[in-house]
Amino acid sequence: MAKESEKREGYSGVLPKKGWPARNYRFWRHRLIPQLLKKREGSTHEPILVPPEDGLLRATWIGHASFLVQFEGHSIIFDPNWANWHGPVKRQIEPGLHLNNLPELDLVLVSHAHFDHLHKKSLREIDAGQGIVVPQGSGSLVKKLGFPNVTEMKVWEEREFAGMRVVHTPSHHWGARYAADTHRDYGGFLVGSGDRKVFHCGDSAYFEGFKEICEREKICLAFLPIGAYDAPSGRDVHMNPEEAIRAFGELGADLMIPMHYGTFPLGNEHPDEPIERLVKEAERLGIADRVIVPEAGKAIEV
Repeated sequence: MAKESEKREGYSGVLPKKGWPARNYRFWRHRLIPQLLKKREGSTHEPILVPPEDGLLRATWIGHASFLVQFEGHSIIFDPNWANWHGPVKRQIEPGLHLNNLPELDLVLVSHAHFDHLHKKSLREIDAGQGIVVPQGSGSLVKKLGFPNVTEMKVWEEREFAGMRVVHTPSHHWGARYAADTHRDYGGFLVGSGDRKVFHCGDSAYFEGFKEICEREKICLAFLPIGAYDAPSGRDVHMNPEEAIRAFGELGADLMIPMHYGTFPLGNEHPDEPIERLVKEAERLGIADRVIVPEAGKAIEV
């Protein structure tokens, strides 16, 4: 019998597509092996500990899908990952912020159970007053990591944490951490504090659900994935840059920051290609001023 997460319209499945041996060979030959000898780039910064000015939010990309978001009265972190390695995959840029000097956090939100998003070693080092939020089925993975509360959320479920409104949104992906635990759900989050609202997509291929997410909130800032679209498995699990720009438009967000690129090489595309294609598409559509590409660790306020 299919598990609930496998019945969702946005479930990508776990089996590779035809031609995966050749794609995997190319991935090892042209991506994994060369990156083993490459020196890690970038630098790690001290976070800004004071809250942003009234009416603003501050976002700092830490790398991959990790973001520190500071509202006037709240601080949260998405998909915190300070790992230097995931198996043979080496981190290519230094984490943008120091893990041991974060501001006081209210909440941790993890989009799904994949190792590059739910990184237990990083999570053990983080304190958050309201605990951690994970998709349905992943609570068991984080319950012994020291958080005061573990909250599982279903897709489209809404909760309030210390005055922040959190909505767990759908995506087109899959949530299994291993091969058989396909009961674990997956998705993104809308988080609002006052009139400032952010959207973290989690991992996702392009799907029609972005239009429905737009109807839930007026989004100030959207974090959207743009890399690993040339997946060795051949599965449709990550957006390419043009699809991310399309999703940005359908979300109706004011601004976009890209993620899921440049940190861990997980696809067959050249490491520079995602940002180059993103910038080109934003310029073609005349929206380059609304697509922000920050350096890891450098905060932006909107």
